[in-house]
Amino acid sequence: MNISDLDLKKYKPVPILSQIRGTLLKRIKNNEDLLPEIQGREDAKKDVARALLSGYNIYLVSEEGTGKTRLGKSLTGLLNPVPKIKGCPYNDDPNWPKHLLCARCGKSKNPAEEFGVEIIDGSKRFSRIQGNDYTDEAKLLGLRDIHAIAQGKSPTDMESFAATGVFRANRGILFIDELPAVRTKVQVLLHPIAEEKMAVLEEYHLEHPLDIVIVATGNPQGFSHVNEVPRPLLDRFELIYMPLPSREVELEIALKEKFDPGKNTCLKKEEKIFSPQPFTDEDIQRTAVLPWWIMYLLNEAIACSRKCDILDKKPSIRGTCRIFDHTYASVELANKKVASLKEALDGMKLALRGRIELKPDLIDFDNPAESFARLDEFSQDILAVASGNLAGIFLDGCNKEKLSHELNQLALESIKNITCQLEQYPELKGAVTRLKSNSINKIKPSLLNKTENRLVTAPHTQDEKILEQYNYSAVEVIYNAALHQGLVKNDKAQQTVFVPKPASWTGASL
Repeated sequence: MNISDLDLKKYKPVPILSQIRGTLLKRIKNNEDLLPEIQGREDAKKDVARALLSGYNIYLVSEEGTGKTRLGKSLTGLLNPVPKIKGCPYNDDPNWPKHLLCARCGKSKNPAEEFGVEIIDGSKRFSRIQGNDYTDEAKLLGLRDIHAIAQGKSPTDMESFAATGVFRANRGILFIDELPAVRTKVQVLLHPIAEEKMAVLEEYHLEHPLDIVIVATGNPQGFSHVNEVPRPLLDRFELIYMPLPSREVELEIALKEKFDPGKNTCLKKEEKIFSPQPFTDEDIQRTAVLPWWIMYLLNEAIACSRKCDILDKKPSIRGTCRIFDHTYASVELANKKVASLKEALDGMKLALRGRIELKPDLIDFDNPAESFARLDEFSQDILAVASGNLAGIFLDGCNKEKLSHELNQLALESIKNITCQLEQYPELKGAVTRLKSNSINKIKPSLLNKTENRLVTAPHTQDEKILEQYNYSAVEVIYNAALHQGLVKNDKAQQTVFVPKPASWTGASL
């Protein structure tokens, strides 16, 4: 669509996170590469997508030259072209209400008519701030415009304020390269931006709302002398380790990016065509299902982690919230509808990585990849412990001798259609039925989404694919509970379902 064809009466602004979520869900549905600009590093790419599907900011950590900046820039490919008021440094949308507009646009009765409207793509809503000792409040937020003041504007008038980094990223991505290189007293200015999507300008007594995603980068602790990232700020980011690619992928990257004397790097890429409604509200709704047993396991795992003596820092309530969000996102990322233990573990890894801290003797400062791996192993450990702690609840009412016999028989088969296979195992079928029937008493209906409520109140109305995944999730939890109580042979377990295994270095055991 050309700008001349844009009908502002029909156009509806879409928040940045909804744009990103809609594009990611479309790529997942179409089985496309989520971030095709990044070769290899599939686990890191999935964690980035998982965080964005949940609507959170990202902190990429790795050694120099692994592609953190490229990954940050590649996220602009998830943004659709949008209309903005011409000449606005804040990227104001022509259909935004007054309270979201900058001082210049807000003073106009009809800024779209007065200043005009233009279309900008995602690349023009990417603002990079290079972290160093000289990165200050002016680079992050802005400074007084001496030219405006010379022309008669009051120093306290927002029109005399020249917006910089954060405001240029409005309706897009704020990329902070080397966050730890920024002085700590400047880093704290990011708190309200990361948490409340609000830029606080104390000198002007103003809090300005922002539609923004923050992507920060840094080197692992111990690799350079840097400023500390305050814990409260780190708690507002999802910590993702980006390793070097494999040797094969690195060779491919080198060959693709070798110098080409005939290539004009200054030529702009072809811009996307603006579409007023690239997806509907229904397209971005969260319809994934977390059965009550997955919710209980996640809650129990957090409680276990807070009693663990190998942690110097224990997870906060924010960690619990993020675990649930990232488990939902893991289901979406897998193009599924119902969470199983694998999605729960993937969600837990991302949520806890930046919110727990191992004791110093368990951290390998010279090998950050190993330290990150240990944090993820800890998540698997506490999920295994939680499964054991709740085994009695999950197996309540079972004839354990019969269940043991059936589960050991099931271990010899391949689970392809568990709903049909349950007919061959009456004791297991009864356990699954009891587990599902308990749903109505375990979680308040007001706390569940529409799909979850329908599964609880009217499961017979659900799609067969959803019911199959729901039954599999129940069987998997029952199987793990039985394993913890010695009803299943350990050597057969992993051939049948996913089994979270505790790491030997934590000292925990099944």
